[in-house]
Amino acid sequence: MTSNTASVTAALHVPEGAVRDHHPGELVVDVHPDAILDLTDRVSQQLGGRLLSLFATDDRARTGAFGVHQVWSLPQRQTFLRLSASIDPAAPSFPSIAQKHPAANWFEREVMDFFGVRPDGHPNPTRVALHDDWPGGARALRKDFPDDSQVPREPGDRHPFRPVTGEGVFQVPVGPVHAGIIEPGHFRFGVAGEPVLYLQVRLFYVHKGIEKRFERLPWRHGLFLAESISGDTAVGHALAYAHAIERLANVEVPPRAQALRVVLLELERIYNHTADIGALATDVAFTVSASRAQALREGLLRANDRVFGTRLLRGTVALGGVKRDLQPEDREALRSALRAFEKEFDSLIALLVDSGTFTDRVDGTGILTNQAARDLGIVGVAARASGIDADMRRDHPHDAYEDLLFKVPVEDGGDVRARLMVRAREVEQSLVILHQVLDRLPDTPCAAPVPDHLPPGASALGWVEAWRGPCTHWVATDERGEVARVKVTDPSFLNWPGLVHAVPGNIVPDFPVINKSFNLSYSGNDR
Repeated sequence: MTSNTASVTAALHVPEGAVRDHHPGELVVDVHPDAILDLTDRVSQQLGGRLLSLFATDDRARTGAFGVHQVWSLPQRQTFLRLSASIDPAAPSFPSIAQKHPAANWFEREVMDFFGVRPDGHPNPTRVALHDDWPGGARALRKDFPDDSQVPREPGDRHPFRPVTGEGVFQVPVGPVHAGIIEPGHFRFGVAGEPVLYLQVRLFYVHKGIEKRFERLPWRHGLFLAESISGDTAVGHALAYAHAIERLANVEVPPRAQALRVVLLELERIYNHTADIGALATDVAFTVSASRAQALREGLLRANDRVFGTRLLRGTVALGGVKRDLQPEDREALRSALRAFEKEFDSLIALLVDSGTFTDRVDGTGILTNQAARDLGIVGVAARASGIDADMRRDHPHDAYEDLLFKVPVEDGGDVRARLMVRAREVEQSLVILHQVLDRLPDTPCAAPVPDHLPPGASALGWVEAWRGPCTHWVATDERGEVARVKVTDPSFLNWPGLVHAVPGNIVPDFPVINKSFNLSYSGNDR
């Protein structure tokens, strides 16, 4: 028994042997459904756990039951803890933890939508992913639901938005079709004049059924599907899937490949943060800064294309490593591009923060308090801007991060400015990381061989601190060693509720800049 296993066993008050070392950095506890509430409280209070994912599995063919699983991050122990409960199909329900742990709200409703397993005691047990015309008996992630079926739509009432009440209070609907190229999402404001009283969000208009699709693909092909989950997070999702497969197959990724994965992930972080900073400037009509930011982003994309053969870094991650090495001349070209970028980026940030017309629009706008962020389980940039010091590159090191020196930027304001400054400081730290890696690339192969078959009846968690926040992929195999279930958790799924809490108290014209300061992915959410 490892020290982590022993300390977690003691904190949970479970018998010795109940906590299992599943993989390095991953513990598993099988629990009775009646014990879920007590154990989750202990994980949160005694172990400092943060809920990262919650999902169901259809194990009826193997065990005769459904499974409900919680994945908790235990950063002080650099460990993940999975609590797994078997649910009787004759009475498909489990105790909801959403009342005390609001981060579970959407997760539990998604389990209800796709598996028909009810979260008993949930404060709002309505649909979240399925829309109103989806037939109630069609549980898309059950094994007996054919993924090629044409589901007839049902007539009925539309989504029950909060009714308008009070004199002078009106609703302002925005979307789901927008005046740009973004994907659909519906926002409904309750306003009294310009001040926003409340905001309701309706998403999942283009749900793609990606988790179901994984079950029909050869596991090697799953990498291509993973990098398509959210177009701006190709490296993040591809790496999370690759990590899960590699842990399942006990593949040791060579040091050079681990270092190059860090390069890819940090380049993806820099070009996206730069684009977001420019978009924030656009939303407050600061066009000079917006143009400079987009020019900087374009320079980075051209550097990506030169050294890796792809602008947005798709197709660069391989199972067992990376698909393309960094040659000496490419390394120098990348160094040169980064040095040029760094000078211009510092000037861009100075131009923004020194401008009163810009700071007047972002200071104190769209505040997400530290307590709200903790309660909602907010992650990534949005969490760090609200004073939550969490980053998987440090708390759960992956690839080559354990041997690198960098700081995790944290701001306390929780407003648009804080989210901008976290991005700006993360870009600076990404440059620090990249120079360290480029200075000492290990001289090893770029990939390790991957076995022809995965172990049957096994599972593993893969994780990455992508540019928005943590991406996790939990992969389980069936008795043949083929993929039986992939649970994808994109940071946007965790963070959309944060936007709902940050908007009230502001005015309607501030919504675009608040929304952009979170910059959440419809595609990653509607996976």
